[in-house]
Amino acid sequence: MKPTDFAKYLTEFLSVYLPTQKNVSKNTICSYRDTFKLLISFCQEKNGIQVEQITLNIFSSKFITDFLEWLETNRKCSIATRNQRLAAIHSFFRYVQTEEPAGIFNFQKITSIPIKKGKKPVIEHLTPEAIKLLLEQPDKYTKKGRRDLTLISVLYDTGARVQELIDIKVCDITLQTPAIITLTGKGNKTRRVPIMKNTASLLQNYILENKLDKPWKNEHLLFINNQHHKLTKEGVAYIVSKYVESARKTSTIVPSKVKIHMLRHTKAMHLLQAGVNLIYIRDFLGHVDLKTTEIYARTDTETKRKAIENVYPDLIDSNLPDWSKDHALLSWLSELK
Repeated sequence: MKPTDFAKYLTEFLSVYLPTQKNVSKNTICSYRDTFKLLISFCQEKNGIQVEQITLNIFSSKFITDFLEWLETNRKCSIATRNQRLAAIHSFFRYVQTEEPAGIFNFQKITSIPIKKGKKPVIEHLTPEAIKLLLEQPDKYTKKGRRDLTLISVLYDTGARVQELIDIKVCDITLQTPAIITLTGKGNKTRRVPIMKNTASLLQNYILENKLDKPWKNEHLLFINNQHHKLTKEGVAYIVSKYVESARKTSTIVPSKVKIHMLRHTKAMHLLQAGVNLIYIRDFLGHVDLKTTEIYARTDTETKRKAIENVYPDLIDSNLPDWSKDHALLSWLSELK
């Protein structure tokens, strides 16, 4: 059977264009691949179109909009997930329109489908006291506890995404002053992040204890699981949740649910509250657009309160008279019907 134009361009998009021309990460390619798996399922389930029958000319802006609605209603996807799938479709059809100019008008209508606005999520983060309590939970007298303490410290101190943490190799660590870690983020972009003295000390001891200081181990992963395999996102989530549960036995300052990404949000909020400029926080977190970083400034009510207090004098006198001693006023109040 002759391959369809959709099959041809989708294969080139995922296997050639994204990895070689756009240099996107494997995770992004997997996310885009999953989008088209869902689109193919939609074609089969809702429209009775088999895989070998899918061609570019069946796609219209209405068809894609129906697919997005199907994601929300049938698959119960969030608006954020819906928009993520739409971004993958936009990228694909921008690529296709350069390869198939005859369909450019139709493809541009698809790429013009707007993202759906939703409620802006609240940026959940931990207080410095909660972070301190969380870091007190791992057992420093066991090898596993020391690994977990080092892992959580690095995760918080670098503001790393979980995938960035998992991908850290020994060669990415520089412990000479100033100590830094090189992280590889979205789109295979790297950034050098400074780490604090305590985290550097933990890392140094961890590397020595696990004999990772040998030159031939430079390309080894920094953190591995009990089976000596690469950690997974679920594995890191399990480690964090275990110590969250432990911390909550002594105090409720740690929320009952702490997602891994909350540690990244927490670092950003603590930097902001310490007076660090948003531009530096943007670079620290590896954001492309400053607008992404500005969500922390909008969320940080404590910094806003302090700024207002510094700008405006106290207009209301706190030394007000005690109204309970005003007998005339009390008599008048008691006579009110």
